[in-house]
Amino acid sequence: MAQVAIVMGSDSDLPVVKGAIEQLKKFGVDYEAHVISAHRTPYQAEEFAKNAKQNGVKVIIAAAGKAAHLGGVLAAYTTLPVIALPIKSSLMDGLDSLLSMVQMPTGIPVATVAVNGADNAGILAVQMLALSDALLAERLEQFKKDMAEAVIAKDQKLQKELTDSL
Repeated sequence: MAQVAIVMGSDSDLPVVKGAIEQLKKFGVDYEAHVISAHRTPYQAEEFAKNAKQNGVKVIIAAAGKAAHLGGVLAAYTTLPVIALPIKSSLMDGLDSLLSMVQMPTGIPVATVAVNGADNAGILAVQMLALSDALLAERLEQFKKDMAEAVIAKDQKLQKELTDSL
């Protein structure tokens, strides 16, 4: 049973969404993915959101570009956390998508990551799940340690290169 549902407004969003999918896979989180448009298939969006919780979904990632209302529409019909993933469009480089997602009215919160920030959407979903999953929490701790060690190693390499070049 999928813990995270990824909903894309269009199949053209998939190349960006793959970052979230890879993060979920890395942490061993089951997911499902769908194409549902807030504007072209509003009834399907409503039904999906209303039934997501009883279908075992715990977090929804909503990816959309341009008039990016998908996250807000899904959030209106569920109490599950919704993470909006703005997709960069050719029109305004994703600023239109970002603003559509972050300007939610009181009572309909939607967490929003950076434009094309699919990796962070996946990691944020994992963090939400880790609140009640000790194994995921451990994996996240290790992930953070690994990131820190990688940065430290890069700094050490830089310092060596700078010293050697003098």
